[in-house]
Amino acid sequence: MNKYLTKLLGIPLLALAITATTFPIKANAVDFTKNSPVLAKSSDTIAAQEPIKTLEAFNLDVTSKSNSYPIVLVHGFMGWGRDEVAGFKYWGGTNDLQEKMRDAGYEVYTATVGPVSSNWDRACELYAYIVGGRVDYGEAHAKKYGHARYGRMYPGLYKKISDTNKIHLVGHSMGGQTIRTLTQLLSEGCKEEKDYAQNNLSPLFKGGKHWIHSITTIATPNNGTTAADGNPMVDFASSAFGVLASTTGSSSLTKSIFDFKLDQWGLQKEKNESNLKYVSRVLKSDIWTHTKDISSYDLTTYGSEELNKWVEAQPDVYYFSWTVCATKEAVLTGHHIPQPGVMNKMFYPNAFVMGKYTRNESGKPVIDKSWWPNDGYVNSISENGPKLGSHDVIIDYDGTPQKGKWNAMPTLMNMDHEDIIGRFANVQGWYLNLCKQLNSLEK
Repeated sequence: MNKYLTKLLGIPLLALAITATTFPIKANAVDFTKNSPVLAKSSDTIAAQEPIKTLEAFNLDVTSKSNSYPIVLVHGFMGWGRDEVAGFKYWGGTNDLQEKMRDAGYEVYTATVGPVSSNWDRACELYAYIVGGRVDYGEAHAKKYGHARYGRMYPGLYKKISDTNKIHLVGHSMGGQTIRTLTQLLSEGCKEEKDYAQNNLSPLFKGGKHWIHSITTIATPNNGTTAADGNPMVDFASSAFGVLASTTGSSSLTKSIFDFKLDQWGLQKEKNESNLKYVSRVLKSDIWTHTKDISSYDLTTYGSEELNKWVEAQPDVYYFSWTVCATKEAVLTGHHIPQPGVMNKMFYPNAFVMGKYTRNESGKPVIDKSWWPNDGYVNSISENGPKLGSHDVIIDYDGTPQKGKWNAMPTLMNMDHEDIIGRFANVQGWYLNLCKQLNSLEK
């Protein structure tokens, strides 16, 4: 057995074999209803951290409600649906953020897409999840990459979506790339799919749909992450699954199957197949090494650069980006290291590697020390908007949001990749404030 396969099987098998039933608790977890991260301008160099300040520091000046459009939450890489992982919510963990926002009077939905699928496939799934119907990945795309054209059927969570009944899309991590991709396809369609001699062209690929009022990316690798660059694709997926098992409690994954939703690749769970064998079979499949139509490629800096070349900011959509950082500069080396008591220890291995990784290779983006600050999974410099291969304009948010440009919000220091979705911190107040901001945007 080669060393990569050994690593591949070792992490998830060990995680799934453990029988502990309690959720891990992060040391010194912060209640952000009372305290908040330090804020820094998006354009500032992200280096030294300061003590956590009061929540008032990051309340936005929002005084009026201009729209009542629903908010749809879209998970990132290795994310899951509300009925998976024994009820441990992607958005909030044991503290259900969707329901907290609904209780406050906001119309909020949680979408579910393929946890390891490519952004194209996830965007097609998100479209079907919202409007209802069978997932159509496009015949041209399906033939190019060698998977099935059609996927699962969904009832639709907001079937009346239209140019006048718009929605706000909020994506965490890779979810931010996915919602950007969906918005691009809705607005502009896809020439390759239109030109391909196919029957029943999906409305998604026809374009001309202005259904999205705003895009909010949270800790999103808009320019990729060096965590994906520095690992073989199969190892990256395997380690992420190990973190997932540790985060949610391994017994959750053995009792409630983690659904990879890779039907298009023929990787459904078989009848009488154990959860453990299903996970191992997926992780041993050749999708990790024989195609670019997969998340682990899209998440690299060069994969994200390819995405950015055709996924552009639409002139009628508000774009917001939130950057987080949980590392600090080491005095002797200048490398970035995890901030003790801030970053979850599960992310330390990634953070240490990302905090010193550089690259200057032909055909790939240059990685210098500006990429060292990170949140444990994504380089902070990558989170404030698309830059590699992109012509999108990024501006520091000044209180007046602009359409068609990236309104880069203040960087949230002292937060790791999962703090911002409430796994180990109470961010309910932050999300209620986000809802207020989105509903204040002029139509």
